[in-house]
Parts: sequence; C-alpha cells; structure tokens
Amino acid sequence: MSSLSSKVDRRDIEKGMALMALAMLLVPGIDAVAKLLSATLPPGQVAFGRFVAQTVVLLPLMLVLRRPVRTAQPAVHAARGLLLATAILLLFWALKYLPIANAIAIFFVEPLILTLFSVVFLGEPVGLRRLAAVGVGLAGALVVIRPNWAVFGWAAVLPLGTAVCFAGYLALTRHSAAAEEPLAMQLWAGIFAALALGATVLIGTGLDLPVIRVTWPDAHAWWLLLLLGLLSAFGHVLLAIAFRYAAAGILAPFQYIEIISATLLGVLLFGNFPDPITWLGTALIVGAGMYVFLRERRLERGLPAGQA
Repeated sequence: MSSLSSKVDRRDIEKGMALMALAMLLVPGIDAVAKLLSATLPPGQVAFGRFVAQTVVLLPLMLVLRRPVRTAQPAVHAARGLLLATAILLLFWALKYLPIANAIAIFFVEPLILTLFSVVFLGEPVGLRRLAAVGVGLAGALVVIRPNWAVFGWAAVLPLGTAVCFAGYLALTRHSAAAEEPLAMQLWAGIFAALALGATVLIGTGLDLPVIRVTWPDAHAWWLLLLLGLLSAFGHVLLAIAFRYAAAGILAPFQYIEIISATLLGVLLFGNFPDPITWLGTALIVGAGMYVFLRERRLERGLPAGQA
C-alpha cells in the first residue's frame, strides 16, 4: 500500500514539474507581447490591459470550475495587487527599451531579494552562506546592468525595481497562502492591480505623462491585448495547478527555464541575442539562486549545515 502511495506521490510531483516547465516556457510570451505593444502603447496602459484581460478570462473560468471567489484578506490582496502592478509596470517599461533576455536576467535576482525579505519581514532564519550567495547574485545583476546602462541608460535599472516589488508580492503571498484558494489569490491580486493601474493611467492621461497615459489602440493592438490577457491567465493557472501537485521547493529551479524561451523569443521576434557579459552576469545570478535553493532543501531535510 505504501508503495502504491509512493508511486502516486511521484506521479503528482512529475505532473507539477511538467506544468511548471510549461508555464516557464510560456511566461516570456507575456513579455514578448508587451514589448510588441510598447511600440504603439504606453507601458502603463499595456500593464493595465494585461490585468483587465486576465481578470476577464480568469473570473468566468473560476465560476465554471466552481472555485471559491470570496476572500477574507482584502487588505493583504490590495497590498499584493499594488506591488504586482508596480512590478509589471516597471517590467513593461523596461521592455520598451531592453531586450527580453537582458531584462529577465536582471529580474532573476528576485529569489535572492525574497530571501532577504524573508529574514526582515517574515523572521525566517538565514545563515551567512545564503547571505553570501545573495551578495554574489546581486553582483551578477550589476554585471548585467553595467553594459545595458551604457546602451539604454536608466532603463537598465527598471527590472531591478521589478524584482524588489515582485519579491515583496511573493513574501505577502507566502504569508497568506495557507488560508486562501490559489486561483482566488491570483484573481484578487489582478483585480487590485487593475484598479491601481486604472487610477494611474487616468492621472497620467490628465497630466499627459507619456509612460502612463491612455492611447487608443488600433485593431492589431486590441488583438495583442487579448493575447496578453490569455497568456497571463493561462500561465498563472498552470502555476497554480503545478503548486497543487508539488511543493514550491521542488518547483523553484524550473523558473530558470524562462531564460531559454526569453532568449529564443528575443532572437526570433526582435533579433536580440545576449552578449557574453550578459551571459556571465546571468550565470552568477542563476548559480547564486540555485545555491540558495539547494541549501534550503538540505536544511529542510535536517542535514548538518556544514554539508550544504
């Protein structure tokens, strides 16, 4: 009986891993569509459209699946939505100028920043080795940022802002996840993000601010906005289902698959291929992230700290 249970558990974990890998291959598609839209629409409007379209797709899906929609933590989700809205706005703003792979490489410091936030805000213990790995990862981000700064200027720092905001969003998500349905958490974060960005673009339009004002989309842009919402909703549904089958610690390394599809899309759609310095910085970031992940896994299993 225990052997059968073990096989079922292993199959569930394999399903979760497959879904996570598929999601990470799809997620850069969101960034690619946003980059295409940024040629004609302001980043704030693209970000707003992303969350509106995602909500329009996700809410009916939840009703059909009879998943609970109500939440007992509206204030937490409002904070999550504000952080998520800021993260996506900064990322889409960056993608207006930076190649997709370069922007995502800088964003990959997010798991390391989350480690710091876990210490400061969640009180989780973190040793000197993991803190040193965080330092290496941040140094890798600087390696990527420096040549991009020379070419694109201040836009090279925007993905770092995305990483900080998204780490804060995930810290709040980790804090409240035990009491909420995953799809409901995604829905409410998206709704509050849409509200925050809706207010932002209204203010931006009134003040005629280029980054966050409203520009009427043409027919092609409307189709891209719909595709953006579909990819966003589908990608996050895949993530939610993946986390139902396997633990976050098992799935975390799969996020680095994103750099593969981001590079491919960058080459195919925009003719951008990362230079050797960007790859060096990316290797430092990914290596540091994997070290933090593996050390946390070893400590969870109760192995001596010196073996990690």
